[in-house]
Amino acid sequence: MRMYDIILKKRANVPLTDEEIRFVIDGYVKGDIPDYQVSALLMTIVFNGMSARELGTLTLAMAQSGHMVDLSSIDGITVDKHSTGGVGGDKTTLIIGPPLVAACGGKVAKMSGRGLGHTGGTIDKMESIPNLKVSLEQDDFINQVNRIGLAVIGQSEGLAPADKKLYALRDVTGTVDSIPLIASSVMSKKLASGAQAILLDVKVGSGAFMKTIDDARALAKAMVDIGTENGRSVKAVLTDMDRPLGHAIGNALEIREVIDTLKGRGPQDLTHECLIMAAHMLVLSHICDYETALSRVQDALDSGEALERLRLMIEAQGGNIHVINDESLLAIGKFTYDVTAPQDGYIIHMNTEQCGIASVMLGAGRTVKDGPIDYSAGIVMHKKTGDSVICGESVATLYTSDESLIPNAAKTYVEAITFGTTAPTVVDTILDIVE
Repeated sequence: MRMYDIILKKRANVPLTDEEIRFVIDGYVKGDIPDYQVSALLMTIVFNGMSARELGTLTLAMAQSGHMVDLSSIDGITVDKHSTGGVGGDKTTLIIGPPLVAACGGKVAKMSGRGLGHTGGTIDKMESIPNLKVSLEQDDFINQVNRIGLAVIGQSEGLAPADKKLYALRDVTGTVDSIPLIASSVMSKKLASGAQAILLDVKVGSGAFMKTIDDARALAKAMVDIGTENGRSVKAVLTDMDRPLGHAIGNALEIREVIDTLKGRGPQDLTHECLIMAAHMLVLSHICDYETALSRVQDALDSGEALERLRLMIEAQGGNIHVINDESLLAIGKFTYDVTAPQDGYIIHMNTEQCGIASVMLGAGRTVKDGPIDYSAGIVMHKKTGDSVICGESVATLYTSDESLIPNAAKTYVEAITFGTTAPTVVDTILDIVE
């Protein structure tokens, strides 16, 4: 078998066999196939796409290139949730998965990532809780899920190394924005993480990688097909990211919002989206039907059981449980700045990506992998798309530990907001379901 022949075959838009796909992944990870030949193959995939069978095989081969997590010793169906990235959206994991789903009998064994660029990372949020551990030995991870129904930790370095190599190559060869390649990248890590059921939160809009509903739907279908091809139960929820989710952007600020939401006083859009996605996770777990699930997660929220599950997770992973009732333990930046409305009227649009970038400029995110992060930095939005404003009133407060960062971040945030005199139409945060 020769890589040269495989490139020509795919260039001619002839489907590759399972053996050919595995030959490519195995050879590339071992270093037997050079970058330039894999680059050529990637470009043929950009132009010709892949069938569901090809994509399923490619993704599994990528997953099996490294450590495959075995969750079979966990009682019940394990369920995971993944977001394709946005602004304020990754905090949903800490509301949906652990508290709401685990409180209703689900088993959430989740490995999450860190933030990069304008998108946040669940692990960064968790690390703003004093002493919380985001790394556990596999036996401890599994035992915790069996004991309290949930655990959220950082992704292992040994997870899907083929994806790491391929992504680095795609990044420099103009092959990042290919739906089959994006789908295989996401799902290879999900397959390697071991969950039997997966809920995908596919973001759509100015703050997401998928800017249009059609592209988001195509990506969702590709990922659902990959799961189906590999024996997983997968459902995708398309959610709006044309405005940030909730009121907070940052790390400690978002943990405060998570706790407020689980106390029943969170933002309406965030609460609404989390309840719906938690209900779908219970359905994927074969616990109950959707209407029953929706009622159960609402009861878990109202009764305080969901908040108690978050407390149990924080305690199990060594964190300071007093953050639940004392938000001062979640530090916020000592320097603040209020962005004010320049006129009476409405916020008619928000460039959500730019809002996220403004938060990064305050120190809340990274511009390079493993770069420093200020857990106390971020933005609290008082007004969002559709809200009325009065000239001079605060639409957002910026927080940082470095006062010199405020001017440029404030300028970026102001430029992200469009004001007008006519109230815009605001869509529901849930746009579509793909299963």
